[in-house]
Amino acid sequence: MSTDEEIISKLHKLSITSTEVVRHEPVKGGVEWKVELEKVGKGGVGLTKTLLFKPKTAKSATPTPVLLIARESTQTSSSLLATQLNLKDLRLASLDLIKEVIPAAQTPEDVSPLLLTSPIPETLHVVLDAGLAESEEIFAIHGTTSGSSVFLKGTEIKIWLESLGGEVKVVDFGEAVTAPKKEEEKKEKTIPPNVPVKKEEGLYEMAIQYKKEENFSGWYTDVLIKGEMLDYYNISGCYILRPWSYSIWQEIQNWFDAEIKKLGVEDCYFPMFVSKTTLEKEKDHIEGFAPEVAWVTKAGESDLEEHIAIRPTSETVMYPYYAKWIHSHRDLPLKLNQWNSVVRWEFKNPQPFLRTREFLWQEGHTAFLTKPEAEEEVRDILDLYRRVYTDLLSIPVIPGKKSDKEKFAGGDYTTTVEGFIPTTGRGIQGGTSHHLGQNFSKMFGITVESPDKTITEPVHVYQNSWGLSTRTLGVMVMIHGDDQGLVLPPRVALQQVVIVPVGLSKAEGKNEGIFDKCRQLETTLKKSGIRAKADVREGYTPGWKFNDWEMRGVPVRLELGPRDIASNTVLAVRRYDGHKESLPLNDIEITIKDYLDKIQLAMLERAQVKFDAHVRTCTKWEEFVPLLDQKCALVVPWCEVEKCEDEIKERSKSQANKGVAEDAKAPSAGAKSLCIPFDQKRFGEFPHGHEQKCIQCGEKAKSWTMFGRSE
Repeated sequence: MSTDEEIISKLHKLSITSTEVVRHEPVKGGVEWKVELEKVGKGGVGLTKTLLFKPKTAKSATPTPVLLIARESTQTSSSLLATQLNLKDLRLASLDLIKEVIPAAQTPEDVSPLLLTSPIPETLHVVLDAGLAESEEIFAIHGTTSGSSVFLKGTEIKIWLESLGGEVKVVDFGEAVTAPKKEEEKKEKTIPPNVPVKKEEGLYEMAIQYKKEENFSGWYTDVLIKGEMLDYYNISGCYILRPWSYSIWQEIQNWFDAEIKKLGVEDCYFPMFVSKTTLEKEKDHIEGFAPEVAWVTKAGESDLEEHIAIRPTSETVMYPYYAKWIHSHRDLPLKLNQWNSVVRWEFKNPQPFLRTREFLWQEGHTAFLTKPEAEEEVRDILDLYRRVYTDLLSIPVIPGKKSDKEKFAGGDYTTTVEGFIPTTGRGIQGGTSHHLGQNFSKMFGITVESPDKTITEPVHVYQNSWGLSTRTLGVMVMIHGDDQGLVLPPRVALQQVVIVPVGLSKAEGKNEGIFDKCRQLETTLKKSGIRAKADVREGYTPGWKFNDWEMRGVPVRLELGPRDIASNTVLAVRRYDGHKESLPLNDIEITIKDYLDKIQLAMLERAQVKFDAHVRTCTKWEEFVPLLDQKCALVVPWCEVEKCEDEIKERSKSQANKGVAEDAKAPSAGAKSLCIPFDQKRFGEFPHGHEQKCIQCGEKAKSWTMFGRSE
């Protein structure tokens, strides 16, 4: 069996010298592979896939397998591949056949063209995706196992294959999809309307590979990639937001921006750079961000005299100018908001939307004459954040106050909306609204003349800051997504309704009437403000389209065929629960608007039921860790002392990890304080009233506080 080093040596003999090999955990599929490459700083490299197929042959005939090497993103339908090779009924090869063709491969995931030996057998068809063969981009390809990766240009992969002898067939799958059909295939054949269509060969490539309950991390990444929410970038921890996700962020932007303008907030924009001197002016504040600050140290080849930070947040960027602009109480309140991106160079394992090195957010910064005014706004903004989750994303949250340990660095106190992911049993901070008190105004000299003539000294203003980020999108996916893919709430979905023509004829030109009806229905819905799309793409079956739009989470699918047109109805299928019903086409726009509203509410109600089932009150320590292990957040009587908070985390971590080797990369098994809920009545009176003891230290309890493991 070859080693990775022997493979590299063979490549060097072909003058392929810019090779690199890395080792990682064995992977199954592109999603796990991407995650492993992300860990070694190779997350932006394109992936390949190598698949071995067996065509249908007579039992006595010698198999003529097909080895396909393609970009991971190329849609390589096996039926199209069979047509290109004039073969029948290609199926994925068994492990026995894999070992016969590539003896070094121990699992289907190990299959790699780098394990082929010379000469290539005449019975083996080797097919190379034209998107690889003609590309100068670098791609990852497995070495000796799925636990190693070699990085080659697409053209270099072609050179390697050709060096082994035998024919290498280059196929352009983009052209293959649209290639004209043979004359004998153009005979009319009608598919009965509303009859489920058997999934095409090759749909496994686009289906979600993981079960949400069995491999949450793999499922989450797979759903984001295949649901076209994002793609990886070539810098670890940075991601490309595709239109499917960015449009959701825009819906949140539009709603929230309109609401804060009602409160008198105005938009602005400050530069992303901040000098080291300015950033370090507020010691407590910068200490909270210091490990995550990214610095610009060079301009071209020259070292900068003073290092410049890329903003991790904008307090120190904006407040010197607040001091410049605010002089009198008449200049107050000052309420500014900016939509921007910030950089926090996370050293933990990056996770799309949740832990990223650059993320989009809004950050509001306001100044008031009095503390009561400022505190009123803190709660007003927090309630808007709550409504973003409940009203737009159909996600239940608990508003509350952070402990002193968990509050914003340099602030007086922090309020938060806390979400919870039942599948993982972990809490997640949804958005925060901070009261900064006079801490920053004293640091930056933001003062005014008091309207009270008896006060002669300048008065320091009271300030707030508040922020909501694209983390919201990750929470939405985690809460609502299922084993088929995304499930989007109607109010934020880029497409609320997709119209799929069914009952189609294979005869050329016979389907235009159905397509026209679908387009007319799209126009009708759009005129009433519904985001609708008629999917009249040719070359794809209705079944393929069903799978595609289900994976992307479109709230409602309308199926329209000859029988529906004849009966003036359309079949509606709800994404969130799969319910089907026939709807009259008369006043369909009114019906669908009501339909979408009901889906929005039903999604919130379903999420609320799961949420409530996983938020449990607990008053005995011996029940604490067992309930954590049941994936619950725990509301417990707590003394609100920081030392006790630390001990709860360490004690629960120690008990949870007892007898288990600790994984430094895994999220903590200990419980931290998530928030002190504002609605204390929700959890009832303490069992022992005013004599209630803290669950951990035995001192007098002050509040019901939510503890849990967190993302």
